[in-house]
Amino acid sequence: MISISCNYKHLMRGSLRAHAADQIPYIERLAEYWGELYVTAEVASAWADRLIGITRLALSPDKTVRGYFHGTSACLSALFTAGRYDELIDLVRGDLFWPYKRWAVKAMVAQGRDTAAIAFAESCRNPWASEREIDGLCEDILLSMGRLEEAYSRYALSANRTGTYLTWFRAVAKKYPHKPHAVVLSDLVRFTPGDEGKWFAAAKDAKLFDEAVALANLTPCDPKTLTRAARDFAEKNPAFAVGAGLAALRWLVNGYGYEITSTDVRAAYLHTLTAATNAGIRPAVQTRIRALFDNAVARSGFVASIIGKDVGLD
Repeated sequence: MISISCNYKHLMRGSLRAHAADQIPYIERLAEYWGELYVTAEVASAWADRLIGITRLALSPDKTVRGYFHGTSACLSALFTAGRYDELIDLVRGDLFWPYKRWAVKAMVAQGRDTAAIAFAESCRNPWASEREIDGLCEDILLSMGRLEEAYSRYALSANRTGTYLTWFRAVAKKYPHKPHAVVLSDLVRFTPGDEGKWFAAAKDAKLFDEAVALANLTPCDPKTLTRAARDFAEKNPAFAVGAGLAALRWLVNGYGYEITSTDVRAAYLHTLTAATNAGIRPAVQTRIRALFDNAVARSGFVASIIGKDVGLD
């Protein structure tokens, strides 16, 4: 019998009861770290023994006995910490729930079966499994094996997706510093067809200025983002600022942008002209701006009502 201090047992039991009663999931993820809370493999194994019977029933292929058990994740975490990898793998092998099956992937890695772990994770794909989590776990395994190129080509683009395209690019570029930024950007652009314009900020951040302007003109890009670029680079890189400003005006004329005001339109126009002056190409840029209003719809639109006289519209 494993000796566990009375206070520690009461603490763990209290935590498990709190987790079970957590109807609003403030501590829902606590069970994921249950094994780590045990400190030693021996204590973790003792707790795994307490939970494994009900967990087996909860994960049973027999629909008459299987069901939800709040201690399932805690049991799997305890088995993992205790090093009882084969039991853990067998326990979840027939289940469909990815948050449980990922413990089997981790167990295989702990056994040194990296290739098998990736194959098992791949087999877990289904409409209810998180593609990003599976890709991220497989990527981590390959990186730990030193197989950087395979990790990049198979998983990097999907596994590192974040809330914005800029942070997505930064995440991939940071994890794979040996990859030129131009290559990472190009791969991400191909990975997201139809979203080319959304990569403008990432290209600018990487100082890929020509690529940034090209992307901003392929598909809609936020005019306010483009206008800020025209303002910020009007002196230090006026050619780029002109390209960003013209793209901003183009998308504004075509009706793109969120809650656009007359101030936004005039800012895009003035910053573009400032950059054009600094680049010594103001007359040519004025001609290009005027050409944006080459149809009746554009000449009668909101943008024309703001800067129409400035660009020489009748």
